[in-house]
Amino acid sequence: MRRGNLTVLTHALATRIIIEKDRAVGVEYLRGGKVQSARIERDVLLAGGAINSPHLLMLSGIGAPEELRAAGVEVAHELPGVGKNVQDHLNVNVISSCRAPITLDGMSRGLSALRVAAQFALSRSGPGASNIAEAGAFVSSRDAQLPDIQFHFIPAQVVNHGRTRLDGRGVTLHACCLRPESRGEIRLASADPRQPPSIDPNYLASGYDLKILIEGIRRGRDILAATPFKDYLGREKLPGNAQQSDAQLEDFIRATAETEYHPVGSCKMGSDAMAVVDERLRVRGLWGLRVIDASIMPTVISGNTNAPTIMIAEKAAAMLTEDAA
Repeated sequence: MRRGNLTVLTHALATRIIIEKDRAVGVEYLRGGKVQSARIERDVLLAGGAINSPHLLMLSGIGAPEELRAAGVEVAHELPGVGKNVQDHLNVNVISSCRAPITLDGMSRGLSALRVAAQFALSRSGPGASNIAEAGAFVSSRDAQLPDIQFHFIPAQVVNHGRTRLDGRGVTLHACCLRPESRGEIRLASADPRQPPSIDPNYLASGYDLKILIEGIRRGRDILAATPFKDYLGREKLPGNAQQSDAQLEDFIRATAETEYHPVGSCKMGSDAMAVVDERLRVRGLWGLRVIDASIMPTVISGNTNAPTIMIAEKAAAMLTEDAA
């Protein structure tokens, strides 16, 4: 559809940024089984996130030459940092049983789900109005001057992102390592844009990250054992009271830790050899191409990434306006 001078494409897959000499001049896309293209007057703006933005750059021949050639992509512009420096928040769960019927367990199934949906539809209240993560906290580990652990309290048992269900009722305390040292990467698995990239988050490559998560479990246990919870909570279900040593907790973390869905860094901003964009979010060495999403963060922030990503886009809009003046 067309809105003024803006053409909105639906059910289209961007397959390549068209590069002529040292300038981005358009985007190639697949729609209805046909390869089509759109030319630009100003800039191509990538907002695909920390996974899709580097993927599209690499499909366009922008990245580390040896990796591009290995995937069967012709090199258009050498930029070795594309897809590198991937960071994400990893969290681990402490779950305790609950004696009272006051949790959200079971409310997403059967008649309970219908009652929850009806209450929310009629009054925008009740369990359906919960954001699930009902409380949170930032705390510092023993050696930290600034918070490096984030907690989320959930009045339900959440395992494997909610896919695995436990019997009974319980509460979950997420413990997240806020400033991970581990770095992963995204690489082309194929020159076919319909194939997903190869994603290696490289979680727990750094012993520091593991140390923080172990302390997160121990601090989480202390919180759930606090006096105000005693009338409500029972035994610890996960990791379980038998898991006490660092080695046991390490095994538990490696088996159960989950992403917090905060990937960043794969098109980082900076001036070093591995930087992908400059201080105005322009892809280094090219004209007419900018990245305006969480992939440009040099390091992951010590908290949730949603609001900072919105501000990156707001700042990009302001810079585009300035450059057009």
